[in-house]
Amino acid sequence: MTPEPPGLPFIWAVALRFLREGRTQTQLILLGIGTGVGVIVFLSALITGLQGSLVEKTLGTQAHIVLRPPEDVARPQLDRAGAAVAGRVQPPEQRLRTILDWPKALAALRATPGVTAASPTVAGSAFAFRGNANRSVALRGVDPETFPAILDLGPRLVEGDGDLGATRALVGTELAHDLGLSAGDRVRIQAPGGQDAVFTVAGVFDVGNKDLNQRWVFVSLRNAQTLLDLAGGVSTLEVKVDRIFEAEALAQRLGAATGLQADSWMKLNAQLLVGLRSQNSSSIMIQVFIIVAVVLGIASVLVVSVVQKSREIGILRAFGTSRRQVMGIFLLQGGLLGLAGAAGGCLLGMVLGLFFQTLATNPDGSPTFPVALDTALFLRTVAIAVGTGLVGAWLPARRAARMDPAAAIRHT
Repeated sequence: MTPEPPGLPFIWAVALRFLREGRTQTQLILLGIGTGVGVIVFLSALITGLQGSLVEKTLGTQAHIVLRPPEDVARPQLDRAGAAVAGRVQPPEQRLRTILDWPKALAALRATPGVTAASPTVAGSAFAFRGNANRSVALRGVDPETFPAILDLGPRLVEGDGDLGATRALVGTELAHDLGLSAGDRVRIQAPGGQDAVFTVAGVFDVGNKDLNQRWVFVSLRNAQTLLDLAGGVSTLEVKVDRIFEAEALAQRLGAATGLQADSWMKLNAQLLVGLRSQNSSSIMIQVFIIVAVVLGIASVLVVSVVQKSREIGILRAFGTSRRQVMGIFLLQGGLLGLAGAAGGCLLGMVLGLFFQTLATNPDGSPTFPVALDTALFLRTVAIAVGTGLVGAWLPARRAARMDPAAAIRHT
C-alpha cells in the first residue's frame, strides 16, 4: 500500500495531490462555484432585506392583530311556516360598539403564548376644527402606558412631546399643515354624535404615510370614550406577536377563544403577502438553477479527472487501496471544492451587497435597497455549497471506485 505522507491522512493527501495536478480545472470550477455562491448570497440578502423593509414599513404603523366586536348581522323575518317573509334582507348599519368585558379579554390575550403586547383602544370618525378650517379625522383613543408597545410615536415626533395627559392630543404633520397647527396650539374635536372637546396639541408626528399623517389624531383613552359615547368601553384590542408570519393562525385562535372578530395584518395586507411569497418563490427557483449548474460543473470536471487519473487509480487499487478509499478521495475533492468556492463566493456576495446599498439612499441617509447580511445566511450558503460539491462528486467517485485496476493500468 502506498505510504501516507507525513502529517496527512492517505485520502487527504491523494485528494489534494489530484487537485494540485489538475490546477487549471480546479481553478475553473472554483471560479464557477464562487460565482454561483456569490449570486446566491447577494440575491438572498437583497430579497430578505427588501422584504424586511416592506414588512417594517407596513407593520410599523399597525398592530399585528386587531380584535373587535362581531359585526351586526340582519336576521330575516320568518312566517309561521319558517319561510322568509322578505326576499331580500337589508344589511344593518355597523355602529360603534364596545367589547363586552374587555378587561377579561385583554388579560386573556396577554396570557396567550406568542403575544408580546396587547392594548385597548377606541377608534372612530370625528372632525377637527381650527378657525374656519376643518378636516375629517380618524380619532384614536389609546392607553399611554401600554400603547407604545403597539406603536411607539416617540421616535416619530417632529415637534412637541408624546404626553397625552389631560386634554392633550397628537396630530400628524399633514393635518397640522392643513389646520395650521403646531405644538401648544388648540384644536376642537367633534364626534358624529355632537360631543366635542378642545385639545391642546402636545406634539406633531410623522409615520411616513401621507394619508395617516392627514387623518390620525391620538388622544387619551378616557377622552376618546367620552367623545365617542363609549363610557368605560373600548372598540378594539390591538395585539403584537413575536412571529409575524404566524399572525393569521394566532388570530384565528384568539378569535375562537374570545368570541371577537380577529383580523391579522396578513389578512388586511393580502396583496403584500402575495408579493412577498412571489419574491421567495422566484429566489428559490433561481437558486435551484444555480445549484444544478454548479453540480453539473463539478461532476463534469471530476469525470474528466477520473479518466485522466485512470492509471494512478489502477495503481492505487493494485497496491491495496479499497474501493471505499478511492470513493472517499473524489468525494473529498468535491467537498473541498464546495468549501473553498463557498468561502470566495460569500466574500463576493458580501462585497456586492455592500456596494449595492451605496447606489441609492433615502433622504435620511438609509439605503433604498437594504441588504440583510447575517451569519445564518453565510452558514446556510456554505452548507449548500459543500452539499452541492458532494452531490456533484458522487457519480465520478462511484465510477472511480468501480474501476478494475488491471484494466485501468493496461488501458493507459
